[in-house]
Amino acid sequence: MIAIIDYGMGNIASVLKAIRSLEKDVVITFNKKEIQKASLIVLPGVGSFEQGMKNLKDRGLVDLLYQEVIQNKKPFLGICLGMQLIMEKGSEPNECRGLGWIKGTVEPIVNSRFPVPHLGWNKVYQFGEENQEDTLLNNFYFVHSFHVIPEEKVESSYVDYEFKIVASIKKENIYATQFHPEKSQKAGLHLLKSYIESYA
Repeated sequence: MIAIIDYGMGNIASVLKAIRSLEKDVVITFNKKEIQKASLIVLPGVGSFEQGMKNLKDRGLVDLLYQEVIQNKKPFLGICLGMQLIMEKGSEPNECRGLGWIKGTVEPIVNSRFPVPHLGWNKVYQFGEENQEDTLLNNFYFVHSFHVIPEEKVESSYVDYEFKIVASIKKENIYATQFHPEKSQKAGLHLLKSYIESYA
């Protein structure tokens, strides 16, 4: 069973619909027992970093998620705000501590060529191995004004938006995307299917 964490940040119904379309057993929940029973945890979200952390704390989810994802190494998928919250610190709208699973910060996009927020479809590139070129993964859908700046080597892909913005990160059992796979049509569903069937 896949648990989509319900913490009141954004419309998570589209994530539920996307995973159900893959014929997977999935629930939206903040129930401790359901999260503990889950084979995969999904943390989506849209909105401010500070409010997201407040909501996780208010629902008693911070320690539970740490236990399941970090201590028990349960597969985890973060989406948009869900990727940002696993960093050490955010600044939207005020400086705030995050879950701290990945060393690094979340900062506003400062861009002189393209509009902010970064909204719509864009090409995502996978970082090449040493001495190899980066490769185009696919087009994915973005909605964000802040971006993650990791302080450890966890970036797995990027989007070129005047500079390279981290599009996804991967560390052990943790995978997270700045883009919205659930809104990215066939490319997004393929990514979700590949991840879910590999880890859950």
